[in-house]
Formats: sequence, C-alpha cells, structure tokens
Amino acid sequence: MSSSNENAAERVRVTVDAIYRSDSRRVFATLVRLLGDFDLAEEALHDAFRAALEQWPQEGMPANPRAWLVSTGRFKAIDNLRRRARFVDLPPDAAERLGTDDSEGRDPADIGNGGASLMALAERVADGLGDPAAWDDESVEDDRLRLIFTCCHPALSPDAQVALTLREVCGLTTEEIARAFLTAPSTLAQRIVRAKAKIRDARIPYQVPTREDLPERLDAVLRVVYLVFNEGYSASLGGSLTRHDLSEEAIRLGRLLIELLPEPEAQGLLALMLLHESRRAARTSPGGELILLDEQDRALWNRDQIAQGLALVERALSSRRFGPYTLQAAIAAVHAEAPSAGETDWAQIVGLYNVLLRIEPSPVVELNRAVAVAMYDGPEAGLTLVDGILARGDLEDYHLAHAARADLCRRLERTAEARAAYERALSLTRQEPERRFLERRLNELLD
Repeated sequence: MSSSNENAAERVRVTVDAIYRSDSRRVFATLVRLLGDFDLAEEALHDAFRAALEQWPQEGMPANPRAWLVSTGRFKAIDNLRRRARFVDLPPDAAERLGTDDSEGRDPADIGNGGASLMALAERVADGLGDPAAWDDESVEDDRLRLIFTCCHPALSPDAQVALTLREVCGLTTEEIARAFLTAPSTLAQRIVRAKAKIRDARIPYQVPTREDLPERLDAVLRVVYLVFNEGYSASLGGSLTRHDLSEEAIRLGRLLIELLPEPEAQGLLALMLLHESRRAARTSPGGELILLDEQDRALWNRDQIAQGLALVERALSSRRFGPYTLQAAIAAVHAEAPSAGETDWAQIVGLYNVLLRIEPSPVVELNRAVAVAMYDGPEAGLTLVDGILARGDLEDYHLAHAARADLCRRLERTAEARAAYERALSLTRQEPERRFLERRLNELLD
C-alpha cells in the first residue's frame, strides 16, 4: 500500500472512530427498530462500521454517513439471516465445518424455529427496507425515544429498565453502570441479559407508548435520563472528570421528553441538568484539575443555560405538581443566582433540602443537606449529621460521604480525623481528577 493510501485509510479510521463515538447508539436504535432484535442490531452495527473501514477509503465518504451505516447494517443482517437459514438444518458437524454455527454463542433458533423461520424473518426485514433516504435525522432521533420507552417497559423491573437503557441506548459499559448502581458488574450483566430476554419473550413492542400510558412510564424514563446525565457530569471512573457526550445526550433526551409530554417533573429534570451543565467550563482547570463550586470563576458559567434552567424551574414550581427533580433544580437555581459563593442563600437551600428529604428520603439527600447545614450553621453542625449517616452504615462505601467528613474535620482543625477520612475517600474513588484533588488535600494536612 502506498503512503498516500495509508494516509487516506488512517484519515478514514479516525473519522469512523469519531462517528462511532457520536452516532453509534443512534444507528443502533434504528437498527433495533428495523431488525426487531437487540443482538441482531448489535451485530449489524459492528458489521456496518467494519464495512465503513473497508469501503470508505476506496469509495469515499458517503453524503450521509449515518444513513449509510443503517442501510449497510440492515443489509448485512439480512445476508447473515439468509446464510444461517441455509445451514441451520445441516448436521452440527457440517455447520461447524462451514463456520456457520454462530461460535459466539448465539443460537440461530433464538431467532426462528429452523431455516424456514430464519428465511422468513430475513424476507420480512428485507420487505420493510424502504427508502434509505427516508432515514433522516428526525426519524433516527425518534428511534432513540422508542428505544428508551422499550427499555423502560413496566414488564421489566425498575433496576433492569435503567440498566438496559444505559447499556443499549447510551452505550455505557457494564462497569460504568455497575458503578452508578453501587453493585457488581457481573450482577449488572446478568440483569441486562435477563431484561433483553424478557423483551424478546414477551414481545414487548418497540414504540412510544400512547398518551394515556405515558405518565405511568415517565418515572422510569426520567430516572434513566438522570443517571445518564450524572455519569456525564461526573464520570464514575477514568481520567476525565466529565463525559460531555453523555451529559449532552441526557439534555437532548430531556428536551425530547418535554416535547412529547410537558409534565412538571420532566421540566424540572431538564432544568436541573441545564443548571448543572452551565458550570461545566468552570469545574476544571485548563490542566483538568477539579475546582469546587465555591472556588469556581462564575464568569465562565453559561448564562444561556442558566436562563433556560431558571425559566423551567419557575414553570415547574408554578404547576404545584412538582417532585424531587424540580426541588433539586430549585437548589441549583439558588446557586446559579448567587453573584458569589459568599452571597449564596444557604437558608433557602437548607429549606429546600428539608422539603426534598420529606418527599424523597435517602442517605444521599441527607448527606447533601448536611453539607448545606454546615455552610449555614457551621461545620460542627454539619459533621454531626454526617457522622449520624455513617454511624447507621449508610454510605459507608460512598467516597463523597468520607470526602465531606474529611473537609468538615479539616475546617474544624481535627487533623487526624481529616486525614483518615481523606484516606478512606481515596480508597473508594476511581476517578483520576477526584483522586488528585483528595491527594492534594491530604498532602496539605501532612505538611
């Protein structure tokens, strides 16, 4: 291969990698609709990207890469189904010799009963192929919403709904999802497999629910979107504090939900995400170091996002049908409206946490309220609350609880306790910017 061809292939590879990061889950969602099967769609997705690496260097970039990938993935799936149909009735040793026994463990019988069923499925998929030009950006975005509601179907357990959506819609790894759930990756993997089997066996439809059914399905979807945003706003592990692609995706999904169902809590969630996202540019230094809220340069906060968030909070609160997302957004709004950290209305924030704790009691809400109390009534009052939470065994493995205790002990000059708490927090965190921040604080105490 000549140097120019090698350079062209490398440029295509870089482009394909970028498209995979930005668009692969959109392509996947459309393939799920077209193929009617998660595993077939995943296989078709990877076949399509593999084909792009092979064909685009010779043929050039298509005008609409996303539509090309959808079309190619679907044709690859049809070809695979037809190939399997031809060999499914052969003796096992013959199928193995021909390399068609699906060595990755996917039994063709999972798709259909015998070659005739596989061929019938292939033909049904082919008959519905339609015009690839009709797969525009709008229809693909609709597919993301369909996939979300499919993954959040009430036939699935709440935890399975969230885990499956994070994996299949947003492409988070099993480890990332397990971190969000505070559970073992193997447990999450089994949960996802069972959820996909339930969708297949129960023939759960791939569609947006009717307007009558939407409200009861909304809570699970909001929870999913919130967890996606949290993973983007503060990544659970890795070298970067944030994952902008995930928080941007969650905000986009939040906007779609409001268009579909403008309920107060959907508005509250979008407000919460926008208000938090407005601080992104100020949350890290140019070198990627963590900057706490009270030390951030507020001139870097995104005023357009703040304005949108404040308007949504006001609208949701005025409905008087709001819930925990709206209350959290109201807390974020108080921070956003403060000209400086020293002018923050901590009394209002504590009051909002009091309401939030009544309607959604949880140790994490208690911890956040304790930090607010420490800012309003002093570190001693906050530390008493944090110690009470930890004494119950709640949040024992939650690094932010120990980091909060360490900071309060530091402010009270209880140095030995602060060091022990920082060390405990360090042992639990898996995100590099947070680790470096905690190490700096610990080293300051050792000097």
